[in-house]
Amino acid sequence: MVEGHLGNGVRMKVVLCGYYGMGNGGDEALLAALLQMLPPHVTPVVLSGDPDATAQCYDVEAYQRKSIAGLWSAFKGAQGFVWGGGSLMQDTTSAMNPIYYGGLMLWAQLQGLKTIAWAQGIGPLRRAWARRLAYKTFYQCTGVTVRDRASAAQAANWRVRAWLSPDPVWALSSTPVPGLADFPAPRVAVALRHHPWLTADRLAQLTEALGNFQTATGVSILLVPFQASKDQSIAEAIAPQLSGPNQILSVTDPRQLKGVFRGVEMAIAMRLHALIMAAAEGCRCFALSYDPKVTYLAEDLAMPGWEMAPAPDASTPPDFALAPWPDTSAAMTQAWLQHYANGLPASPEQIQSRVDRALMHQEMLQRFLSSP
Repeated sequence: MVEGHLGNGVRMKVVLCGYYGMGNGGDEALLAALLQMLPPHVTPVVLSGDPDATAQCYDVEAYQRKSIAGLWSAFKGAQGFVWGGGSLMQDTTSAMNPIYYGGLMLWAQLQGLKTIAWAQGIGPLRRAWARRLAYKTFYQCTGVTVRDRASAAQAANWRVRAWLSPDPVWALSSTPVPGLADFPAPRVAVALRHHPWLTADRLAQLTEALGNFQTATGVSILLVPFQASKDQSIAEAIAPQLSGPNQILSVTDPRQLKGVFRGVEMAIAMRLHALIMAAAEGCRCFALSYDPKVTYLAEDLAMPGWEMAPAPDASTPPDFALAPWPDTSAAMTQAWLQHYANGLPASPEQIQSRVDRALMHQEMLQRFLSSP
């Protein structure tokens, strides 16, 4: 069990709250990065959708995230509370998100705990009450870090002091996936997710383009579901349509998931953390953006890609827009062939810069969790 002690022998218990234990590889990577960055005197307690799995995987104390008894046990004796990364305060996937995460943050603040909004992506917030709740919780935090410029601008508009740093997963250590080296090279990874904008017609178009791309290049295709409940069925629909070597690779360990991209030539991904992991491991990336957070990453790295929104999305500033979704599978294949042949991965200097700056999230934790 991970434990920590202050210099005077007193442990500091801190509750970690995020989309943990829900089978999402990106959020598990955020939790792994957060645990990697916590000061040694902190004893973490994790709110999880699967406390047993979380406790076993990370060797931490964990409680059911939506159980009153679990929440009571987690907060008992706690001295700190951390929103642990990701776009938690947004109301596009569900109006319940601001209520759940904002409610816990307000509760922690009312109890006098040190409260940290860590590595946050703020919004989109389409409802006025959700914007007010987000403002109140962020404004009252002991410390705030954000992971993109739009979130930093929103925090500044609220007069909230926020540290802007790249996503912490840039700095997550990676480990190799056993047996992956035996899969034929060169390899291209594909990480898609269920979304209304990935319609049946678009999936068929993409699958045809991917098959043609594989035929033209001779690559092996790794289909990488980051969240089985939303990604597995898509991978299973694509795999039978590919004539060349392919594999559905399900990896639950966040460090191994990042390690998938060590030996991959190119990644085609909707998933934000698939693109971050791939870029951090020196892989060419092609973004399929269903969310402003993906577009912001593509803009930051000059990464090619397409906007999936069927019409211009008002939540995405025009200067961040990628190219529109192609009309034909031939156009898709041609774009991938061009990037595969001539595109460049992030340079070692770009990668190291983002890793170094991502460690600002660690510095902030050290500063604001320095004492009970």
